[in-house]
Amino acid sequence: MPEHVLDQMEDLPENNIDDIEDLISADDIKPRDRYKNKKSVSVRPKKRNHAAGSDTNVETPELLEKTIYESVIPGTQKVYVKTWGCAHNNSDSEYMAGQLAAYGYNLTNTKEEADLWLLNSCTVKNPSEDTFRNEIQSGMSNGKHVVVAGCVPQGAPKSNYLRGLSVIGVQQIDRVVEVVEETLKGHSVRLLQNKKEQGKRVAGARLALPKVRKNPLIEIIPINTGCLNQCTYCKTKHARGDLVSYPPQEIVERAIQAFTEGCCEIWLTSEDTGAYGRDIGTSLPELLWQLVAVIPEHCMLRVGMTNPPYILEHLEEIAKVLNHPRVYAFLHVPVQSGSDSVLGDMKREYCRSDFEHVVDFLRSQVPGITIATDIICGFPTETEEDFEETMVMCAKYRFPSLFINQFFPRPGTPAAKMQRIPANLVKKRTKRLTDLFNSYSPYEGRKGEQYTVLVTEISHDKQHYVGHNKSYEQVLLPMRDNLLGTAVRVRITDTSKFSMSAEIIDEESDWTRCAIKQEQNGHISNGKVNSSFECDKEDVISKYAGFGLVMLFVALIFQLLMKFM
Repeated sequence: MPEHVLDQMEDLPENNIDDIEDLISADDIKPRDRYKNKKSVSVRPKKRNHAAGSDTNVETPELLEKTIYESVIPGTQKVYVKTWGCAHNNSDSEYMAGQLAAYGYNLTNTKEEADLWLLNSCTVKNPSEDTFRNEIQSGMSNGKHVVVAGCVPQGAPKSNYLRGLSVIGVQQIDRVVEVVEETLKGHSVRLLQNKKEQGKRVAGARLALPKVRKNPLIEIIPINTGCLNQCTYCKTKHARGDLVSYPPQEIVERAIQAFTEGCCEIWLTSEDTGAYGRDIGTSLPELLWQLVAVIPEHCMLRVGMTNPPYILEHLEEIAKVLNHPRVYAFLHVPVQSGSDSVLGDMKREYCRSDFEHVVDFLRSQVPGITIATDIICGFPTETEEDFEETMVMCAKYRFPSLFINQFFPRPGTPAAKMQRIPANLVKKRTKRLTDLFNSYSPYEGRKGEQYTVLVTEISHDKQHYVGHNKSYEQVLLPMRDNLLGTAVRVRITDTSKFSMSAEIIDEESDWTRCAIKQEQNGHISNGKVNSSFECDKEDVISKYAGFGLVMLFVALIFQLLMKFM
């Protein structure tokens, strides 16, 4: 309420109060007591000025003063969102950005102009957590409000560098608006609880929430959270917990919604897609067949990472799905080591022969399939003989996509207590495997071949559009107008280690777009790709304007009540 209106109200006879006790009695609840009932909210401490000549000479780093907003009006503050880690994390960030945009907050890619930084973290490796920690310190030193999210604060909420910060747990992303609002007021909010419905843990926030996609052509759908493994090196389990799957119908409805909003590619993600449904009496193949039934022509589905144990029993059905024309013939199956001894110490629950059976079967049944895998070099119990077994396996299969990682001891994991291999030896093994990987070219001899590719991305150097063929192999194309979001025929003109370059064969009139029936919308989004969260903001605001107005009205009423208490 404007101050001049309050001043006029004070002059009215009926507003003259002889004693403040007439307005606030001793029995009334105090503002601080209100926040005591909210265990997740910490009221900001009042600043105390030390008297001149005080003998307190503690040196503190110079920090720019943060602006404390007594009243937060959506649309007047800017939020910067940064994400580390997997596709699941990226989906979480898109959901949080969508809710903030729907409520009225301005999203920006320029962190210097933002009032608040929302940092969504990954706990897989030490370097990613170090970068996350440095970004927190950067935000604080530049006078920014900081909210942290993701697997790092969920798995280790008592870390010293997280003290006093607002935290959004991995299952609480649907409450990002209230966390941001309280943080801008100078309060600290921590929401780390598991989400439950009728006393039963659920996979997380509803999939139908508003979303601002980093790439409006690609929808990332988490199908489950957590896993069934107990890998000795993995910290993610501490954050995501045991397996909880989303109901199939909720996933299918989200896919349909994404296609109607202009997406032409769906990515399924989780900590282990192969384990999907084991907790709710269904399976990954059953879900995939339901999704295939709703994928429009010229659109594609990509299945996310699966561990070997839970894909073994579904191999025949998975092969059939991957052969479907609207499903990429691609699967990411991390093996981590070629030694049964090391796999046992990792508690991976499979042996090398199991993994090789998966690869052999899928390569025989799915023509042109791309299988990606991961290797950890230098696990504490890995001997030279163990590593040689890994080298032999990788040389045998010549994986076109091989993610090579040095072992990092993650705090709180069993592997962190094991005697480590000397760092120079780990580096030597990593280099040997990297040299092996670089010794072959998976796309050699492809010049002149023709493919149909779906064009959905812009290359990292911003010089090409990126399409993928049925095998999910990367094809670089010239940046022609109206090309994004289309399926086109191309001819390979050059190859490199990680991609192929091509020329477009079809005339523009022959380019095809996602053939979805827009009974309600009547049109498809133009598919313009922008690396910014700002790209979808207008669409989100228009769709969820009613939601935002209701929340704004509630916020204003709350502010008025607070002013008179």
